[in-house]
Amino acid sequence: MLNVNNLSVQFGKRILFDEVNTTFSDGNIYGVIGANGAGKSTFLKILAGDMEPTSGHVFLEPGKRMSVLNQNHNMFDEHTVLETVLMGNKVLYAIKKEMDELYLDYNDKNADRIGELQVQFEEMNGWNADSDAAAMLSNLGIGAEFHYTLMGDLESKLKVRVLLAQALFGNPDVLIMDEPTNDLDFETIAWLENFLANYENTVIVVSHDRHFLDAVCTHISDIDFGKINHYSGNYTFWYESSQLAAKQRAQQNKKAEEKKAELEEFIRRFSANVAKSKQATSRKKMIDKLNIAEIKPSSRRYPAIIFDQEREAGDQILNVEGLAASVDGETLFTGVDLNMAKGDKIVLFSKDSRATTAFYEIINGRQNADAGKFDWGITTNQAYLPAENHEYFDNDLTLVDWLRQWAKTEEEREEVNIRGFLGKMIFSGEEALKTARVLSGGEKVRCMISRMMMERANVLMLDEPTNHLDLESITAFNNSLKNFKGSVIFTTHDHEFAQTVGNRVVELTPKGVIDRYMTFDDYIDDDKIQELRKKMYS
Repeated sequence: MLNVNNLSVQFGKRILFDEVNTTFSDGNIYGVIGANGAGKSTFLKILAGDMEPTSGHVFLEPGKRMSVLNQNHNMFDEHTVLETVLMGNKVLYAIKKEMDELYLDYNDKNADRIGELQVQFEEMNGWNADSDAAAMLSNLGIGAEFHYTLMGDLESKLKVRVLLAQALFGNPDVLIMDEPTNDLDFETIAWLENFLANYENTVIVVSHDRHFLDAVCTHISDIDFGKINHYSGNYTFWYESSQLAAKQRAQQNKKAEEKKAELEEFIRRFSANVAKSKQATSRKKMIDKLNIAEIKPSSRRYPAIIFDQEREAGDQILNVEGLAASVDGETLFTGVDLNMAKGDKIVLFSKDSRATTAFYEIINGRQNADAGKFDWGITTNQAYLPAENHEYFDNDLTLVDWLRQWAKTEEEREEVNIRGFLGKMIFSGEEALKTARVLSGGEKVRCMISRMMMERANVLMLDEPTNHLDLESITAFNNSLKNFKGSVIFTTHDHEFAQTVGNRVVELTPKGVIDRYMTFDDYIDDDKIQELRKKMYS
């Protein structure tokens, strides 16, 4: 059990947390959510002991072990991959290291000490530590050929997986993770979801991946107004129930009995959906513990993302024939034939993100293909959200003047209308006068979305659209694309985005293309497709 007592955090005049008292109980998985700047990462650092609060303290039950997902990817560069994982259990690793040193200088004087260490080591199941660590690494896609490689010689994406294995190693009593799914592919995330769904101890996690939060969380810990409140259920339940509560609060004349009946019906409907969900596990009884009194409106501000079409496109959207691309002699994709039809919402997918980005750059005329051609339908007009947007913000324009660059009419150029577009993306008042160069990553993406809304395109192209966005913006963006009447082609690592928006999956590989009209989950779960994928990448 982990207790937080009278915790306050203040930076200058800004109060981040104010007299927070809360408990994280054994066996629960808590998803910590909050608007950008609410203090999610700060809170995890305080729990982990990496940062001191202004006042108050954190109390971990004696004898319990805490493990934290390390954010410093270079900390263990002088150690091997396997050794780095073992270091996740500091006590076990210290015993093992001392034993190894004593064995090198074995004599009668240190024999008794070695015996003591061996007893402790056996009690901690230390003799199986190497094999357990190796198995954890393999499950996370780090093959045996890397286990004795120095961390400094690994590429960044593999380091992330090793550090995740380190955090999970040895069954810690409290596991703290900040954005654990970053840089993981869908298969590895699915493994982590299954691992945590069956985890018996306490997990506290910050994530912008809604599918992940839904799959693993028993509780949502909401940071709002400087406080932290726990709500039974996963993210989807918290979001939908908070929206329902906000609607009810707006309907002041609704009778208490009617409100209660509506909430009870909502819980019944949600419970039925969870029972049918493949993420439901026998261990998680979260819905049984739901309390109507817990449901409260949120103070969150959700951007108003609305994509209108200047005109409706005809049946022919995009035709691609024999397209191929490579980088430094390495084939990214080849032989891509694709006919995109009206209403298609394509999940463009590849194990190599360079392939999908190259495809977007080619069909937007920003990069030449190695072979092949493409043609846009004559009734289409396109809007593109690239994964990298630095070039758009290398200036000192205010946001009003920045967005005015894409206005199509004199009326749209008027400041009141420009501010209207920015206001929909939560740039109101003085925020609209910020300069483009000083924006955060999330603010830049929101500006790019404003630009796309202004273009009123009937075809949207989105390369990793959720990068840098908070949960509120991701949710609003997701809902907007579900309702968009035009065509979409997009690449994302957000499982919920892919599943709920896409109606077709196109995977680019070095040996050709896999193209199926189906949902993303059906694509990933289809055994025949997975066998084909292995061949296409081998």
